[in-house]
Amino acid sequence: MNRFVLAIEYDGTAYSGWQRQDHSTTIQQQLEIALSKVADEEVTLLASGRTDAGVHAWQQCAHFETAAQRDLKAWVLGVNAQLPPDISIRSVTPVDDRFHARYSTIDRTYRYLILNRSSRSALLYRRAAVFYQPLSVELMQRAAQCLVGEHDFSSFRAAGCQAKHARREIKSIGVTRQGVQIQVQIVGNAFLHNMIRIIVGSLLRVGSGQESVDWLAQVLVARDRKLAGATAVAAGLYFMGPTYAAEFGIPDWRESLPAGLGL
Repeated sequence: MNRFVLAIEYDGTAYSGWQRQDHSTTIQQQLEIALSKVADEEVTLLASGRTDAGVHAWQQCAHFETAAQRDLKAWVLGVNAQLPPDISIRSVTPVDDRFHARYSTIDRTYRYLILNRSSRSALLYRRAAVFYQPLSVELMQRAAQCLVGEHDFSSFRAAGCQAKHARREIKSIGVTRQGVQIQVQIVGNAFLHNMIRIIVGSLLRVGSGQESVDWLAQVLVARDRKLAGATAVAAGLYFMGPTYAAEFGIPDWRESLPAGLGL
């Protein structure tokens, strides 16, 4: 059997998340249907992580095994020909059986896009969150640093989160502004259900002056979801991709974003 890893880009607006579901259309479902047609056999994908309904990805990674023999370019072109226009394969890389899309991941990077202006956007509809009140990026950045490190993130997990425990490590978090666009980028080993969107919702309270810089640290220590901010909308969240050891030779497309995307 041959093992390959896909780098996948998608707009999650029309889908019920990554994971295959019986009664909903998902990213995994669309990809497995397309791959199975090109491989002429049933193919199952294992991803680096799940994304929720409405969440996008710049470089999701997933691996599969197949007995089919195809040129790498044929995999890319053939699968993309079978996919809807809001899902695209960026690359296909052969790997050995030591590689696992989930368990070989060193860390994962997410980016959240906020338009801080007084009117909604037509071009970035469902691709960014809009916050109408002025936001202080400086206050948001200062508040966010208390989250760096390994902590119990119970205050930032969804009520239905099925993780066995809430301890996670955030390696870095940065809040930056370019004009009316604000980006929150978070790098961590793993994330709880809705963790990033709840963190962003909490940072919005600090940035808008509703809460102090010190408030976020108090919420973290309390381990109480009711004390944190609202869950930010899914439309602004992008899975930028996982990091893998260089030995696997997987292309990293995360720094190749077109300037016009605002990411």
